Amino acid sequence: MAVSPSFATAQEASAPARPVPPPAPEDVAAPPADAVKTDSGLYTKVITSGTGTETPGPADIVTVLYTGWTTQGRVFDSSVLRNNQPSTFPLNKVLAGWSEGVQMMVKGEKRRLWVPEKLAFNGAPGKEKGMVVFDIELLDVKASPTAAPPDVSRPPDNAKRTNSGLSYRVLHEGTGTRRANRFDTVTVHYTGWTTDGEMFDSSVARGQPASFPVNGVIRGWTEALEMMVEGEKVRIWIPQNLAYQGQSGKPRGMLVFDVELIKIQ
Repeated sequence: MAVSPSFATAQEASAPARPVPPPAPEDVAAPPADAVKTDSGLYTKVITSGTGTETPGPADIVTVLYTGWTTQGRVFDSSVLRNNQPSTFPLNKVLAGWSEGVQMMVKGEKRRLWVPEKLAFNGAPGKEKGMVVFDIELLDVKASPTAAPPDVSRPPDNAKRTNSGLSYRVLHEGTGTRRANRFDTVTVHYTGWTTDGEMFDSSVARGQPASFPVNGVIRGWTEALEMMVEGEKVRIWIPQNLAYQGQSGKPRGMLVFDVELIKIQ
């Protein structure tokens, strides 16, 4: 059956518009004269000055918008193509040229990087060859979660203690009003350390929040989450009997977690 022109037009009008790849900058083929070259061979140029004052550290967590081109002007990756969804990741898990360039930036800054192959994909199969060019806008910086807090060895005097033996301290007040219950599913960011300061797990380091049922985690976590509201961040000291109880392959002894409750579902 033939489709009427008016029906086809209506279908096309209702289809979501596809994101348009950003056009390549005029200087994509080679670094311009005003680009700054570092000792490693990376070239950089500030496109928009930032509003921040501090630069990220080598293991800090950054949130960025970015586009990557080959020197022929072809887009091979871009947050624009993902509906301008920012990306978050630790700087020690990205291309060497990315890490070096972003560590020169401050929050709010937009910078162009010309990354030589040895600092980019370094000949990896299926990846772009030669120099690649990135425009990066630094939206946010969070300190590396690998650094243990100063009170990791034991609960401080201002920590509260529950009847079970769990200790906790509120780091940031929440904005929600309803507390989580054991049948809820929650989305959180967290980092866990042993009491000697060794980090053993972190959603922050992975750049991706975790979601799980409140009653599907270790007892100390369940107890802590049931005291929290959305937006709240706490530090909890969990004795072994409320943690992994000496299980093989799991961290032993008291464990310390920073937990930020993002959402209750």
